[in-house]
Amino acid sequence: MAATGEAFERLVQIMETLRSEKGCEWDRSQTHESLKPYLIEEAYELLDAIDEKNDEKIAEELGDVLLQVVFHSQIAKERGAFDILKVLQILNEKLIRRHPHVFGDSPGYSYEQWERIKAQEKGSKKSSAIGGLNKALPALSLARRIQENAAAVGFDWPDVSGALEKVKEEIKELEEAMKDGNSKSVEEELGDLLFAVVNVARFSNVDPEVALRRSIEKFVSRFAMVEHFAKERGLELRRMTLEQLDALWEEAKGGE
Repeated sequence: MAATGEAFERLVQIMETLRSEKGCEWDRSQTHESLKPYLIEEAYELLDAIDEKNDEKIAEELGDVLLQVVFHSQIAKERGAFDILKVLQILNEKLIRRHPHVFGDSPGYSYEQWERIKAQEKGSKKSSAIGGLNKALPALSLARRIQENAAAVGFDWPDVSGALEKVKEEIKELEEAMKDGNSKSVEEELGDLLFAVVNVARFSNVDPEVALRRSIEKFVSRFAMVEHFAKERGLELRRMTLEQLDALWEEAKGGE
């Protein structure tokens, strides 16, 4: 633990140096706002490393995420708001407070207890079971989170069949809205359909955000193969018929 503490202190010192007058011009110019996209980017790069099951990359990407925490803490310290010590103290206290079954006398873990403690932390005596909406989350992840909270108090289908039927229902409603040509209704029904699909993912223990990203990656990979096949045969995608493109697509699927 001593080595860990020394390494962490060294990281904090390095960041202080980078932000000093003798440090790096780019690092000195950053703000909480300017760093926002980097935090998101580093988080997704960590997810990619986890998906690849590459321990070396996971360790590296965890370091990059940690750098963002230290970076923001240093900026806050310079503003006189808080420092990294305050961040650690708040985190330690929160972990202990939210795990009374480990650090207290609660008989065991329950999702309801976890949400109740979170509500108390926010000073809400009558918090909705849905909880606060973290609008910064991707929409699919936010939908899953809301559904989990609603399910925790019994507002849920008995099994996945109910969720699947809801998807079919929403598809029909979307088709009707499209026939009517009402763009506002189409948007509403499409949103309802996506929300229903997230529910199916939740029942199947699948993260919808991860599932969609993998489908995107698969599409990009297959499309690249279609482009490759077309180039090999001296064909230009823009001049090909849909039937020809579909044939190449099926060939790409078969080659995976």
